[in-house]
Amino acid sequence: MYKNLFEPITINGLTLKNRIILPAMGTRYCTDDGRVIDQLVDYHARRAKGGCGMNVTEAVAIRHSSAVTKMLQISDDSYIEGYKKLTDAIHENGGKACIQLWESGMACMRTPGAKALLPNDLPLGPGMVLSGATVEEIQDSVKAFGEAAKRAVKAGFDSVEFHAAHFYAPHAFLTPAFNKRTDEYGGSLENRARYLLESIREIRRNIPDEMPMLMRIDAFDDFLPNGLTIEDIIEFCKMAKEAGVDVLSISRGNKLVPVAMNYEVPSIDVPRGFNIENAAKIKEATGMPTIGVGRVNDPEQADGYIKDGKIDIIAMGRSQICDPDFANKAMEGRAEDIIRCVGCNQGCYDNCTSSTPITCLRNPEVGREAEFADIKKTENPKKVLVIGGGVGGMEAAARAKSLGHDVILVEKTGELGGQFILAGKSPKKEEMEAAARSRAMQVAKMGIDIRFNTEATEAVLDEINPDAVICAIGASPIMLNLEGATSESLMAANDVLMGNVLPKGDTVVIGGGLVGLETAEYIATKGNKITVVEMLDEAGKDIGFGRKAVFLASIKAAGIEILTNAKCTKIEKTGVIVEQDGELKEISAESVVIAVGSAPNNAETIEKWCQKKGVSCVKIGDAVKARRALNAIHEAVAAAISI
Repeated sequence: MYKNLFEPITINGLTLKNRIILPAMGTRYCTDDGRVIDQLVDYHARRAKGGCGMNVTEAVAIRHSSAVTKMLQISDDSYIEGYKKLTDAIHENGGKACIQLWESGMACMRTPGAKALLPNDLPLGPGMVLSGATVEEIQDSVKAFGEAAKRAVKAGFDSVEFHAAHFYAPHAFLTPAFNKRTDEYGGSLENRARYLLESIREIRRNIPDEMPMLMRIDAFDDFLPNGLTIEDIIEFCKMAKEAGVDVLSISRGNKLVPVAMNYEVPSIDVPRGFNIENAAKIKEATGMPTIGVGRVNDPEQADGYIKDGKIDIIAMGRSQICDPDFANKAMEGRAEDIIRCVGCNQGCYDNCTSSTPITCLRNPEVGREAEFADIKKTENPKKVLVIGGGVGGMEAAARAKSLGHDVILVEKTGELGGQFILAGKSPKKEEMEAAARSRAMQVAKMGIDIRFNTEATEAVLDEINPDAVICAIGASPIMLNLEGATSESLMAANDVLMGNVLPKGDTVVIGGGLVGLETAEYIATKGNKITVVEMLDEAGKDIGFGRKAVFLASIKAAGIEILTNAKCTKIEKTGVIVEQDGELKEISAESVVIAVGSAPNNAETIEKWCQKKGVSCVKIGDAVKARRALNAIHEAVAAAISI
């Protein structure tokens, strides 16, 4: 179906079987001193088996002195053996392997003993200054790039990528926003590019002529005053081509401005394909083969970009974390079976930034590929009843069915999807609802007995008479008992998002977590003036690092006022009384929306029936405690496997 996406491409002496690559993404699958472990090998092998054209490793430190905690290294020859095991596994599964060579900048500041390579001094506070690099230190780094490239060849890599983006050392030297040197490594674009071009030439000298060299580069400097423009990047890429770069991988984002980080690992708030036009402009101006990236999670979308000549190759990272068979499913015309990444960043980016091995909200097998490969179908099929058709319940049912059990799924409403459907009602989060509906279709195709508008009463349990029960009945919103409140004066956030009620006039949202803020943003689109009241000292504390800055910027742009360290104490006819920092104030409001969290639904009937019958009953997700969808899906899979 997607002939452009699956047309082979030859770059220099390397032919890729299709145009899909796995870009460099941190996993934390390594030893403390940066050595390859089996977990990393299995992770990459699984994506190669799934049809990926080429796997690019996450950033690999070329020097031990600049590596950060739990980061891959190739800083001496002792690392070669581990990478040979990795490249062999990728090759055995039909893929090609590329290593991303990385030199730190400010990223290593929090790592004890690490040395940041910076173009100039960086003040950190009173009496604390990181020193800019000497010419000798720059040359040491250039040499280290060449030595790392030589090791990569010995380890069996098919290609190398020079990382010149995301405000690591090469980017820091290139941008006039940061490089203030007055010697031959600062000033003009040619001088600022000198360290990068010397590194590129050194890499090229240490790899075979036919081996392709990629370069990851930002399209421009997001939010940096006096930073690089796309025209600067085009000129530099032409220089890099002359120095030995064959392919451009066009990224975005920098680490100096928090909101810009959301373009490096874009969340659901960022439009799909947001960076493709930048890649197309650079491709046209340089004439170089170009890789596009930017939250592309659909094969038709990717195929169209290649067909239109905007890019030559598409980097689909989290899409292949979420579904390692993305490429094969697309190639076989089974796009409807793809489990789509929704840009939540919960298991991947948020984990990685805290030095925790990555996982995935929608794919609990990430990082556990070998473990799940050993799980076999049951030899003792059971009748399994899954109660609740949210994302956790659907995943439990699907996994139990795939293991050979007879599965019945009961849902008290008329549709599957639960809280994912609700989340999809928030602005810019339509993909959540689409993902829930797609998963519901996939579950139905498996032949699972789905019974809608069915509550798990004692009579229903008697009729089904299951051998095992997975309870995924979720949670319901907590409503506050405020003085002056009536059933008419308070609305639950979920009722607002589902369109069951519509706040009128000035509105106060009580609760400044993710649900409260998303509800406030939704109401703001209707033209209401919104005030969010949050008891904690900060709103959005439950929002992951990768999404938080851009989401809060969106809240601010919508004109939503946030009061922190504040508590609603009373409802008046004209508004609400709020206590903030020991003072009482009245906020004008015609409507009050409650978004202070949820409490598990009552499972007493289900648990008593199971206890009486001697049937195992496992509660998962919000039925245990209101948390994230990641918890529900991972617990669902574990529950199904345990039957």
